[in-house]
Amino acid sequence: MARAILIILDGVGCGALPDADRYGDADSNSLAHTAARCEGFALPNMERMGLGNIIPMESVPPVNEPTAHFGKMAEQSPGKDTTTGHWEMMGVTLTEPFPVFPDGFDRELIERFEKAVGRKVIGNKPASGTEIINELGPRQLQTGELIVYTSADSVFQIAAHQSVVPLEELYHICEVARSLLTGAYQVSRVIARPYIGQPGSFERTPDRRDFSVRPPAPTLLDEILDSGMEVQGVGKIDDIFAGTGFTECQHVDSNTHGIATIRQTMQRQFDGLLFANLVDFDMKYGHRNDVHGYGRALMEFDAAVPEYLALLGSEELLFITSDHGNDPTTFSTDHSREFVPLLVTFGHGTRGSNLGVRETFADVGATIAQFLHLTPLSVGTSFLASLS
Repeated sequence: MARAILIILDGVGCGALPDADRYGDADSNSLAHTAARCEGFALPNMERMGLGNIIPMESVPPVNEPTAHFGKMAEQSPGKDTTTGHWEMMGVTLTEPFPVFPDGFDRELIERFEKAVGRKVIGNKPASGTEIINELGPRQLQTGELIVYTSADSVFQIAAHQSVVPLEELYHICEVARSLLTGAYQVSRVIARPYIGQPGSFERTPDRRDFSVRPPAPTLLDEILDSGMEVQGVGKIDDIFAGTGFTECQHVDSNTHGIATIRQTMQRQFDGLLFANLVDFDMKYGHRNDVHGYGRALMEFDAAVPEYLALLGSEELLFITSDHGNDPTTFSTDHSREFVPLLVTFGHGTRGSNLGVRETFADVGATIAQFLHLTPLSVGTSFLASLS
């Protein structure tokens, strides 16, 4: 089969980009800081592949003969959000960042939104999702208002208790918001944040949905489908591309579920791309500054790597990388502007090599395009010749 497997460890960066100070992230290093703070931290399988050869890390030393090709990638697009990183990987590089709203959204927009959905808004400020739910959830239970909040990322998040706003209504409300957020308000994502429980013990459910803006141009995913091959998604990955470019996508409720679903999908026979996103590093741990949870999640994924390698066909290609950082050790609870690690291997196994510092995430898409014998992308440089 001609098949590539691309696994995104969402929010796993490996050191501040040269312009990170513009984003308040000059001291960020998601991987190295986590390794230094977590007792018993070890990633033996990715260590053998060459993860410790990318940057210095406690408990993950470099190896003399890595089993995979290794390197790190810089993001060319401005910003540090999920959508921008994934789009660049698939051949769409942005020249302007998505807008952010550090003071909340304009009152005129909120009023139009309230009129369109028939519910009032509370919150309307940058906030941690768990904190604003704890703060305003009791009021929402009484009034049925919608909790709207944002962050340093380009997002319009809507939190609602499922007993007050049923899930399907919340999704419809998000679709209305997506239709209103155009022009200067065109945020990267509208995010549904359902939660349950009682005051003092609110809990967000796994039914989160992301409503992304559509890519401004065709992506590598579209080209793969047009060629007659398949694009199988795992996780929230299809939401990031507004549902375009996928044969089908299996949503998951955790990294554990996603890790198992990747394995099950690899056992199927198809040509094309398996594109997976494991979001717990970012959503559950990075945004909550839970360094120990972040470390455990990395070790859980590392334990699954041998299964993936065993399932990899002799001429199949596996990529492990990320879309941005989310350093759980810093004061910030937002994404961080970082390099991302890159591990690549064929199923037949080769002696690894240093791929260096890639200038753009689009090099991954360019490599996949060449591997699948597709038209080269207009951005990015393939490193397929370096993988022999």
